Amino acid sequence: MKKEQILKDLEVRYDELGIPEQAILEGMLYSKPVTYWDYIQTGPLLSLQAQRTTLPDEKVFIMYHQINELLFKMILWEMTQISRKENLTTEFFTSRLGRVSRYFDMLATSFDIMGDGMDVEQYMQFRHTLTPASGFQSAQYRMIEFASTELINLIDYRFRDSINRDTPYEHAFEHLYWQAAGKDHKTGDKTFMLQQFERKYKSRFLRFMKEYNTTNLWSRFKELPEDDQKNIELVNAMRHYDHTVNVSWVMAHYDAAGKYLSSGDKEVEATGGSTWRKYMHPKYQRRIFFPDLWSQEELKNWGVSNLEGYKKLDKVL
Repeated sequence: MKKEQILKDLEVRYDELGIPEQAILEGMLYSKPVTYWDYIQTGPLLSLQAQRTTLPDEKVFIMYHQINELLFKMILWEMTQISRKENLTTEFFTSRLGRVSRYFDMLATSFDIMGDGMDVEQYMQFRHTLTPASGFQSAQYRMIEFASTELINLIDYRFRDSINRDTPYEHAFEHLYWQAAGKDHKTGDKTFMLQQFERKYKSRFLRFMKEYNTTNLWSRFKELPEDDQKNIELVNAMRHYDHTVNVSWVMAHYDAAGKYLSSGDKEVEATGGSTWRKYMHPKYQRRIFFPDLWSQEELKNWGVSNLEGYKKLDKVL
């Protein structure tokens, strides 16, 4: 494009915004050229690793979880685009779902950084300074769940028969599957960890639950043309995402936790106080985003058999 045409297009653009083109050009004349470190904000980003101890591997632990949160933000960004897209097409849905899956694939294969990348003795020392903080308290991860599926699929399976679309969000919130991990199993009282979490995020979660009630991935998938819902590549992509999030990634986390929390003479609790084995293992949680895309046999064996991989379908169930 010639310079004259660029200047003419700029004039049209800023006229539409009611901004004098002359002011924009003068501003460009005196502005500093952009640098990589300013654009990416590397200074602030690299200053966020505040340790609570002097143990070197604590910094690895902090940075790894910060990377997770950045990836969660990328995932939510793509999911928001699917949720808010008017005239959603199968091509757009598939493209953005592919991005989300790639981010989670990266997360699912990254746990060696935690499992093999920290000294057990150091971890068992600095972990006590984290109490009662817990990865349980990742708000972005909870929002990813809300944006993935209908709310009923996130309810503790023991209470699903008593909850439906007419159930108040507040009541449904109290019966989400992860509530059990934040309660004293003897008294039913909420732990300090869960109380803190809800104090910070509960109102935000309730708004998010309402927003994604009919715009989550599963709901939007069901808006696609019927033939596309039977497209084997798209169905396999949905199954891949479901399995990666709810089995592969969870089990990678579970195995990494086991290397540390079961490394001594006796097994220890997670920093948040949860019974981490029952909380984390998919065979107990039975969290499945798209249950209609799995066979009864697959649902029955969810998280029980060696589901490190899963079979791609050659025809829709």
